[in-house]
Amino acid sequence: MKRLIILMMTIIATHGVGACNKSKGGGARQEGHKLIVIITPPHDNPFFKAEAETAAAKAKVLGYDTLVLSHEDDANRQDQLVDTAIGNRARAIILDNAGADATVATVRRAREAGVPSFLMDREINGTGIAVAQIISNNYQGATLGAQEFVRLMGERGNYVEFLGKESDTNAVIRTKGFNDVLSKYPEMKCIARVSANWSQTEAFQKMETILQANRSIDGVIAGNDTMALGVAAALKGAGLKKTIVVGFDGSPDVIAAVKAGEIRATVLQPASRIASMAVEQADTYIRRGSTGLPEKQLIDCLLVTPENADKFGLFELK
Repeated sequence: MKRLIILMMTIIATHGVGACNKSKGGGARQEGHKLIVIITPPHDNPFFKAEAETAAAKAKVLGYDTLVLSHEDDANRQDQLVDTAIGNRARAIILDNAGADATVATVRRAREAGVPSFLMDREINGTGIAVAQIISNNYQGATLGAQEFVRLMGERGNYVEFLGKESDTNAVIRTKGFNDVLSKYPEMKCIARVSANWSQTEAFQKMETILQANRSIDGVIAGNDTMALGVAAALKGAGLKKTIVVGFDGSPDVIAAVKAGEIRATVLQPASRIASMAVEQADTYIRRGSTGLPEKQLIDCLLVTPENADKFGLFELK
């Protein structure tokens, strides 16, 4: 009983009554044969908000009820929400997970309970557990962004790299992609490499601290757009308007900043397409017992610059 109460409180506290499309019976509990549970990181990041909303909309079109939840990047909370999906007899879980290692056992538990998982955006350190892992080609996107960064920097100068959450495989892959390109240019000098955990506020604060020690910074390359926004705000506050900033995600706010010349480029992850694919494959699996596709699927990213920024909408080409 205590565990049930905790899980119920988790759902209510995270999303309120409006967080799920209610079944005809009303309340949080859905009819299992119609339910898809969508679990993502917090929606204050527009990327995660977009993928959750896109997945829910696609599921509705395909005739499913949905329960949309956030694990707040907490693996323990994620465990509770997956238990909620199992307890509600969900037909599938659409998951942007809370840790490449921590999620393995969680997805396995769901599978053993008869609830298949379809991962989007972040992969896990294991195969044969989730039905699908549909992710952006982070390495390809990172090399694309780094090449543009080098071009904008004129192949020389001091730069700072901002990394994402170190438990997130995407952060590791992106920094590798950045550095596989940047290390080829001996006149590009990395003077600081720091993690801001995907956070705009943390990036702003850490960029301010770096500037207190060294203002001779020609560019900053960031592992996501929220960090890029924090960095750009700190640079603007310091009067360093010519410092080049390149992000990663293709969020609407950063695309607007690219158009305004405040951020020079970003790399768009096709979050909306990936979310739709995850739900479509879940539907196929529910109906046929197989997706007919490989578990791991990489979707290429796209470079966004002032020249092509008008061609992009909400994490996708218009």
